[in-house]
Amino acid sequence: MGVQATVVFTDLHGSTAVFEALGNARATESVTQITTWITVQCEIHGGRLVKTLGDGVMVIFGDPAQAVAAVVDIQRLHHKKTVRLQSGLRLPIRIGLASGEIEMVADDCYGDAVNVASRLCDLCGPHQIWASANTLETVQEVRGSSFRMLGPIHIRGRAEPCNVFQIEWREEEPSDFLTMQAQLSPEDLLDFGDALGREVVLQWMDTVKSFKSFELPIHIGRVKSVEFAVNDPRVSRTHARLEWRNGCVMLVDMSSYGSWVRFSEAGGADVLLRREECVLHGKGELALGASFADLSAPTVTFTIK
Repeated sequence: MGVQATVVFTDLHGSTAVFEALGNARATESVTQITTWITVQCEIHGGRLVKTLGDGVMVIFGDPAQAVAAVVDIQRLHHKKTVRLQSGLRLPIRIGLASGEIEMVADDCYGDAVNVASRLCDLCGPHQIWASANTLETVQEVRGSSFRMLGPIHIRGRAEPCNVFQIEWREEEPSDFLTMQAQLSPEDLLDFGDALGREVVLQWMDTVKSFKSFELPIHIGRVKSVEFAVNDPRVSRTHARLEWRNGCVMLVDMSSYGSWVRFSEAGGADVLLRREECVLHGKGELALGASFADLSAPTVTFTIK
């Protein structure tokens, strides 16, 4: 007989680069230390380790509130521990959560919640926590955290999209956009449509171009040979790439100075990418080579239809 549980998957983003920088022995030691630490933090909050996954772990919780408290604490503590490290060695964590009935078989578990949590971990960006809406139905925001709706997102292997929230965990950058999934009716959720659709519209100054999913990948950069050119010296020759991956639009930074992402929903923190990637959804802006704090930064608006 199945049991109700909240499934948590974690992943260390950028571990390949760390192995290149430190060598196999030191990198393996670092990754093992972090995954062991994550396991201990989850167990402190009432979680049970199911298995380790190389540079990640799979943990189950009987109480979704304990799962949310655990992952928020993990992100905050890991950020404090690694903020002074060289950026390429920080190993930021990606986390996915989903709740539902699972089946335990030979110390492993199976079910829709396992599939959803694993895919949300794969799809979210570094430092992010994505959770299925049903995980947050009865959960209050945790010590300065908040829940921001991303909308319905396609999950590979599922016929229906999954309604997803991002858990904002940075205490100094709180979001009051949305707090409780329970405040929304099913009819409200249906009105959002598919957050990660089949067309990308980019605009920089007077230049507007749209790209269908089958036209991706495309590149953004300073040279005329890329599909979307932004003529500014702070923009790298090939600055970023947009990919269509498992029903999602992925932004992959390839630049020297980084890309900043700001989503239009109020309250979310700007996302800095340096040779990293994240999912684009809804509407927002990309600052290329300089942050949004620089009002002269070359800024591209995007819309995912």
